Amino acid sequence: MFGKRQSLGDNFFDGIVFILSIAILIVMAYPLYFIIIASFSDPTYVNTGRVWLLPSHITMEGYNRVFADARIWRGYRNTIFYTVAGTLISLLFTLPAAYALSRKDLKGRNFLMMYFVFTMFFSGGLIPTYLTMNSFKLTNTIWVLLIPFSVNAYNLIISRTFFASTIPQELLEAAILDGCGNTRFFVSVVLPLSKAIIAVIGLYCAVGQWNQFFLSLVYVRSESLMPLQIVLRNLLLQYRFLETGASSNSSEIQRIADVMKYAIIIISTVPVMCFYPFIQKYFAKGVMIGAVKG
Repeated sequence: MFGKRQSLGDNFFDGIVFILSIAILIVMAYPLYFIIIASFSDPTYVNTGRVWLLPSHITMEGYNRVFADARIWRGYRNTIFYTVAGTLISLLFTLPAAYALSRKDLKGRNFLMMYFVFTMFFSGGLIPTYLTMNSFKLTNTIWVLLIPFSVNAYNLIISRTFFASTIPQELLEAAILDGCGNTRFFVSVVLPLSKAIIAVIGLYCAVGQWNQFFLSLVYVRSESLMPLQIVLRNLLLQYRFLETGASSNSSEIQRIADVMKYAIIIISTVPVMCFYPFIQKYFAKGVMIGAVKG
């Protein structure tokens, strides 16, 4: 870029691309930066537009109020459990199914694949699904967030395409000649060669479980089982309700709600942001490999 051997037109084009890239980066990164500095600023200055580059009147009141609530720690515990267990269960079901569907010697694999794809466009609806979960005694249990929705058709398609384009048939034939069965071949050969797609699917599942909201809202009623997202939502609604029901100190309640909402956003997103850089290299590689052929 901007090399000496490039023509004036090429350098001008590279300069435009560089400027546009910086502008897009600023547009995408500034909202997150604003939330961070707003979470440490007095809400009065935030609401009046006096916080835009650096925090004003730094305060930890939002974080102190959030972490002082025991429900936050319980929600964190539940969410961590749902994320770890849900990700492992999703990988346990998705990867073997995707590998089986990638095998050309599997009879009826096209029909099975069409069945999975069909679920991406059509579903039974919320009420029939709820009645089904209730008939299996899964509502208001931890299993309703782990088992019924553990396989995602999109993740299955990506994994199947990865296995079909990456694991050569000759490798399987050589393993069979050495007396290796299908299960051992999958565990001992396929999985070690599939670290990229495992990291990608694991990231998708982990982020989905961490941000789990709708399923918890529908199927979970007990406070002891609620994940972090539901706890944070209930915490904000609590202060909104107090604001509408009180007249003498409504401004103070509004201030508390404002100072808490930015802290809540940071608390719910920082763990995922800290985890992502460790598997970023696998993320880009796995998505490209799983999307080129199929």
